[in-house]
Amino acid sequence: MVTNWTNEEGTRYAPAMLASGVFAGKHTQDWAYDKVDADGKRFGDELERIGWKGEEIVGDRKMHAFFELHIEQGPILEAEGKDIGVVTHGQGLRWIECTITGKESHTGSTPMHMRKNAGRGLALVTELVHEIAMKNQPNAVGAIGHIDVYPNSRNIIPGKVVFTVDMRTHILDKLNAMVDELMERAPKLCEDIGVSFEAEIVGQFDPPAFDEGCVKAVRDAAVRLGYSHIDIVSGAGHDACWINDVAPTAMVMCPCVDGLSHNEAEEISQEWATAGTDVLFHAVVETAEIVG
Repeated sequence: MVTNWTNEEGTRYAPAMLASGVFAGKHTQDWAYDKVDADGKRFGDELERIGWKGEEIVGDRKMHAFFELHIEQGPILEAEGKDIGVVTHGQGLRWIECTITGKESHTGSTPMHMRKNAGRGLALVTELVHEIAMKNQPNAVGAIGHIDVYPNSRNIIPGKVVFTVDMRTHILDKLNAMVDELMERAPKLCEDIGVSFEAEIVGQFDPPAFDEGCVKAVRDAAVRLGYSHIDIVSGAGHDACWINDVAPTAMVMCPCVDGLSHNEAEEISQEWATAGTDVLFHAVVETAEIVG
């Protein structure tokens, strides 16, 4: 059976992996249906409008195993010259929404020593996030993506900045320690320059370890077919991360040019696509025969 999970990216309707999250019991179906987009349109209403709102009870169709094929969304496989990434783990994720509050004032007429610059606080926390991620290598990452600056004027010192820190690693204790360090150190950095720091976790999932049998099926298929391969950790969230809780699961990854993803220049070669599909097919067949 081939499954196309609705709303994996979560761009229009947050959170990401919404449909697979319902299947895995992470969200209730009614809760998902009630999610609204930026225009106030309900997820459930939009599914009904396009004819995608089914009648089958969630969970009635049981899974023996689940395999997902995806581009790496990063540069490792191409850089290493490998055809296949055998995904052993997914990264856990914490999204921390932070607010730094200072005081709006004129950039030209406010003396430097009298400023309460929320933008400077953002700069300090940005560097802190990078520092924390770097000292937790390998396979730990952190960055600030979404930023709203107020009042966002050329000649006004920012009085408030709201931004989201994204921290990820496949080791749960390490992930929690990274978040704890951010929460401990950021308030002091901001206090020292006369601004305040507040934060709350607004998105999270713990790192999944994929089923050893399914992972072995992927690796064995790559070996049998003669494709070069390495073990890899998925840096992005995928439906497989949720389904892993309710069925044996693994992922197959193929390279993408320059590691680009979520970008109009995203590209893979026909050879990479062929290798990934071959390995997926053989892993599925092998696993189905074992289960059968």
